[in-house]
Amino acid sequence: MKFMLMMHGSRAGFEALAKWKPEEFHAHIRFMLDLNAKLTSSGELVLAEGLDVPHNVKVVRAEAANAPIVSDGPFAETKEFLVGFWIVDCTSAQRAHEIAAMASVAPGPGGKPLAIPIEVRQVMSAPPIDG
Repeated sequence: MKFMLMMHGSRAGFEALAKWKPEEFHAHIRFMLDLNAKLTSSGELVLAEGLDVPHNVKVVRAEAANAPIVSDGPFAETKEFLVGFWIVDCTSAQRAHEIAAMASVAPGPGGKPLAIPIEVRQVMSAPPIDG
């Protein structure tokens, strides 16, 4: 079963990140790289990526024959942003929750676990469309 584990962050969290000591930031990144290595070793990691900062995000909309409209986003009222994600292939939802819990305790300032919210959603395949 495949699951997408989505790490969310807030604007305040992004602003606070700028105040972390370099060694705290490096410990956080090392934690994530070690988690990815463990998941690779167990055969459960399909893909993991961090995402660019919110102020670089663009929203694209298009109608059938018209050129796409590209605008800045997300909008100021957005309180949370997708920071990064993992696609894991594991035996159960329970195992996906265990992996999400591992990611949630990534260290922050002073090495304290951040309790990062990790959204877990099963990756579904498309239904058959044959006749």
